[in-house]
Amino acid sequence: MISHKRYFPLVLITLMGGGLCETAYSQSNGYKKSSSEESYAIQPNAVNAIPSSEEVEGYIEYFSSPSPWPEIRKKRISTLLPDAMAAANLNHWLIVCRENNNDPLANHVGCENAGGTAVVLFSKDSESDEVTSRIFSPLSESTALKELGTFDFVIDVEKSQSALEAASSYLTQQNTKGQIGINSFTVNPLADGLSHSQYIALNDAFTGTDVSLISAENTIYYWLARKLPEEVEIMAKAAAITSRWEYEAYQSVIPGKTTDLDIAQFLKRKMSDAGVGDGWAPSQNPAVNSGSDRGHSHPTNRVIQRGDVIQIDFGIRVFKQWVTDIQRFAYVLQEGEAQPPEQLQHAWASAIHGRNAAFNAMIPGATGNAVHKAQQHVMQQSGSLPVMWSTGHPAGYVAHDVGPNLGVRPASDKLLDTQMTFAFDGFFSWHYLAPSKNHTAVLKEEKGNNTKTISVEDMVVIQEGGARFLTPPQTSLILIN
Repeated sequence: MISHKRYFPLVLITLMGGGLCETAYSQSNGYKKSSSEESYAIQPNAVNAIPSSEEVEGYIEYFSSPSPWPEIRKKRISTLLPDAMAAANLNHWLIVCRENNNDPLANHVGCENAGGTAVVLFSKDSESDEVTSRIFSPLSESTALKELGTFDFVIDVEKSQSALEAASSYLTQQNTKGQIGINSFTVNPLADGLSHSQYIALNDAFTGTDVSLISAENTIYYWLARKLPEEVEIMAKAAAITSRWEYEAYQSVIPGKTTDLDIAQFLKRKMSDAGVGDGWAPSQNPAVNSGSDRGHSHPTNRVIQRGDVIQIDFGIRVFKQWVTDIQRFAYVLQEGEAQPPEQLQHAWASAIHGRNAAFNAMIPGATGNAVHKAQQHVMQQSGSLPVMWSTGHPAGYVAHDVGPNLGVRPASDKLLDTQMTFAFDGFFSWHYLAPSKNHTAVLKEEKGNNTKTISVEDMVVIQEGGARFLTPPQTSLILIN
């Protein structure tokens, strides 16, 4: 038996046919940390606050309405991009767009419908810091672009012309000198969309000028890492749906019959019925695992048994633009059990304490690595095995978005700031032994090749006073009877 430094009795909810616990949770624009949310940061075993079915149905209806992205994109360009370019000391940012294999940022800058090659140019006024947007577009697309009003100026490019040369000629006429940012020279895939042939053509177009091409990575990093308040509210609604559905999925589990794949298919049906998309690769969303750790992987036909600890890692995409990334955990009670074994209670409480430590460390100005270290300290004190994963990551436009990594990667030295959104985990890992009739998949002293990890995952936004959850976090282990 492994000795524990502390023992935390669990307050547990059992998901059975009687339905879910429904607790209201404010998502208003004037949200401030309430005393109840403070308790999530210090109480490991509070009753789970689950978004109500009525709340979630309202959100699903909202997501069936026309997307607010076109207007939000304009606002992001007018309000966030000037600061992003100023922070990177960049006066011009040039993006090359094309058909079929477009730049990853095409939808963010307004050239997602490019047919022939087009060039988007953002220029920052050195005195007012205002950013002006231009697109040098083939005539086949320019009429629609003018009607949409996405850009301040739409410059027609004749069939006999090159959009790259047109942009170069414009900048030369403006007596532009110095650095122009392009989407290249970086390991960040979202900031590396310029193809090799496009770079050669762009370099040729600026030959003989006083212009040098540099990476726009720092501008892109600043811009994408921060979300507008209305974007955060959209993500909060999507997070409520994601969380609710995971709790519902556990209600369908019948020990000895239900498989991991059955749970995944249940969630796939929920997505299809609601008209939302996958938060990441469809074949691995959701990841459902009732056995030993498998990392990011597809669900299998493993039959769920009594004594199993089940993980659901699930995310949805709404308005084809914003995603969620949330994990919920459950335990299948053995015959005659009323609560999990003491060792599993210790593992769960330790994971919640680790999450709380990370949550409390997520303040503006902290590095991502500092957040990771706060949780690592708790893991070491509680007797957890080390894990291969970062404590968390930015989440928003993609599941692993641009921003400070909450771990040990190069981006972990970046500073957290207000308006950034993250998904982050509470960890506890142990050597795994498959359950039997008299044995639960819990801690064991002998070492083996397999591990089991609790990685309860929730989403937050960083505000002036610190982090706030987008939807109530899981605080108690779900019990399946």
